[in-house]
Amino acid sequence: MSTLPAKPGLRRSVPDWFGNNQQLSATAQHERHVSTTIRQEGRSLRNQTRSQTVWDESDSSRRLRDRVWDVSRWRDVLESCALKVDDEMEALTLTKELSEQALAATAVPLEVSTECLTLREGRQGCELVTDSVEEQLRKEVELIERVQLNLQQQIDQAFEQLCTLQETRHQLTTDLQNKMEALEIDQSCLSLTIESSNISLKTNPTRIPPGSSTPQEWVQFSQYNVVRAQEAMQASQQTRENMDLSRAQLRNELETQFRTTEFALRKRTHLEEQARDELQWQTTKTEEEMAEMERDIQGLEADLQAKTACLKLAHTRLETRTQRPGVDLCRDQVQLGLVAEVQQLEATILVLRQKLSEAQLSLQRMKLHQARMLQDLSRKQEAVSLEQRSLSSRARIATATAAAATATPPHVPLTNSSGRSGLQLLAL
Repeated sequence: MSTLPAKPGLRRSVPDWFGNNQQLSATAQHERHVSTTIRQEGRSLRNQTRSQTVWDESDSSRRLRDRVWDVSRWRDVLESCALKVDDEMEALTLTKELSEQALAATAVPLEVSTECLTLREGRQGCELVTDSVEEQLRKEVELIERVQLNLQQQIDQAFEQLCTLQETRHQLTTDLQNKMEALEIDQSCLSLTIESSNISLKTNPTRIPPGSSTPQEWVQFSQYNVVRAQEAMQASQQTRENMDLSRAQLRNELETQFRTTEFALRKRTHLEEQARDELQWQTTKTEEEMAEMERDIQGLEADLQAKTACLKLAHTRLETRTQRPGVDLCRDQVQLGLVAEVQQLEATILVLRQKLSEAQLSLQRMKLHQARMLQDLSRKQEAVSLEQRSLSSRARIATATAAAATATPPHVPLTNSSGRSGLQLLAL
């Protein structure tokens, strides 16, 4: 037989072969043990992570629900506060319009009072007196001007308060809009599941966005807006109460002054009418007396002429009897009688002339006084006419006051800072 060639390579011994088989078995057992351990740990990890994921997702959902509830609660608070602010703005606007109407209603009384003062300046002579009517009219003008200033200040204050309410309303609206948008976003997040089609991995989702606030800052911000709105509403309510009270007080003061002035004017008119009637009566009686005096003067003149004729007769007789001749130029009883007659006639004529002069002087004085009385009567009639015109013009005050009391201010729709009426902005 031929000899087989030896196979090249390292030959191992049987013990090595058994050792290798044992090593392979031991390694297989170890790897299976390691695999089993890893599988058990993997299953435990899967169960643990699944439970943790479910719990975390459930906790996040719970937190979202709590957050939605908090945001919804603050949304309701802000919405209710905004409604109250709107109501307060409407009430303050109405009060402001009432004050504006009251201010406008003072224009007619001021015009009438000034007109009455101007009319009464038309009095002349002794009728131009500083009486209680003028005093009350000047008080009335001063009161109306003070009322106008007071009302204008109240209107300006109400306007400033409206601006404050408008600003707080804008803050509430902005905060409310943010709450509604945040609520919509959180509700959208709450509705997402792992089966939702719009979920995906995002880049750095755990970053803190710039401008983020803490929960405390979030609550304090809304609390500040609500507290500020409540303080503004309280200030507005106080302003409205002050305006209503002040307007009522001013109206009472004006009515009291109007009545006082009216009473003084009527009383003065009555006194002037009495003085006019008295002067008319005096003028009539003076005219009657002047007529009587003129008739008596005519009688005195006639008697004086008659006495002068008698004196001429007596003078003629005495002068003619001086032509008696001789002893017949005797101072007889005729001579004595004629002399006594002449003396008596001369004395009578002198007395008549004096009385005639007195009568003429009295008549002249009565004529002059009658002229003064007629002039004064004309002034009194003019003064009475001016007072009556003043009374007639003051009737406009009562008409204007009644019209202002019954007038209803028009409804002005409120607009918020976004320009929308009412609370339409809240329905977005």
